[in-house]
Amino acid sequence: MTAPKIVVTGRIPEPGIDLLKTVGEVWAWTQDEPIPHDIRNGQLASADAVVTILTDTVDEAFLDAAPNLKIVANVAVGYNNINVPACHARGVTVTNTPGVLTDATADLAMGLILMATRRLGEGERLIRSGAPWKWGMFMMLGSGLQGRQLGIVGMGGIGQALAHRARAFGMSVVYHNRNAVSADIEHALSARRCDLDELLATSDVVSLNCPYSEETHHLINAWALSTMRDDAVLVNTARGPIVDESALVEALVNGGIACAALDVFEHEPEVHPGLLGLDNVVLVPHLGSATVETRTAMATLAARNVVGHIEGSGPVTPVT
Repeated sequence: MTAPKIVVTGRIPEPGIDLLKTVGEVWAWTQDEPIPHDIRNGQLASADAVVTILTDTVDEAFLDAAPNLKIVANVAVGYNNINVPACHARGVTVTNTPGVLTDATADLAMGLILMATRRLGEGERLIRSGAPWKWGMFMMLGSGLQGRQLGIVGMGGIGQALAHRARAFGMSVVYHNRNAVSADIEHALSARRCDLDELLATSDVVSLNCPYSEETHHLINAWALSTMRDDAVLVNTARGPIVDESALVEALVNGGIACAALDVFEHEPEVHPGLLGLDNVVLVPHLGSATVETRTAMATLAARNVVGHIEGSGPVTPVT
């Protein structure tokens, strides 16, 4: 019996590849630059399973190139890069990698909050520029977090992990979510659910931790930014298109909000040129899950999903 063919469209940590090899013939793209479409489609023609990364677009054309495909295992918690209904219509299972990147992303979100409120990026740029400076009582003053309110938009695993960290810094927590979390979790975090308008209007820091969908596209638009306080900070470690970057630039330039810290971008990897020259914005290149441990765990979970599907026990984390 011919072994199933598994195509890996982007470079992933070796433990994931090793696990995939236990159940099939693996063809993997091993370079950091994106796989050319002609090479990808040539491999997809005989693929039974495919492991994708978030820069892959799994659409009708992708599926047309893979007539034997049974499963798409996305190495990401988000799956907005995949047309899930189109996959399901063709009998293709879709999986993702939730949970394993929760702590790493929450750590980064907390780091971005500190960078923004304490102006750490500005300080490093000053030192690296070689410009003269000396300590002064009023030099580059930021703001502390103790007694401040964190508003979390999207109270899933990452949002909850961020809330734990924020509480340790002395912040209070409100959240906006489609459904309330359990009373035990609310009690443990001293967190209160509220509507989005109240969260935006009252929070010192607004952190976006919600999935990207049609409903959350440009959730933070000109109106939402005008609702926020002029001394507030916006943090986005979710997905770039949740924020209207043109509106954000205007708010940052005109003092609508004090600062923003972004790990993701609306047209990634492009960054809105209006953001690049602003000192009141922190910009990092999608580093939310970028630890050795986390990326290895993500690749391994994606591989386990494929293994479970091929062996018949079913994937660990299917997208329904």
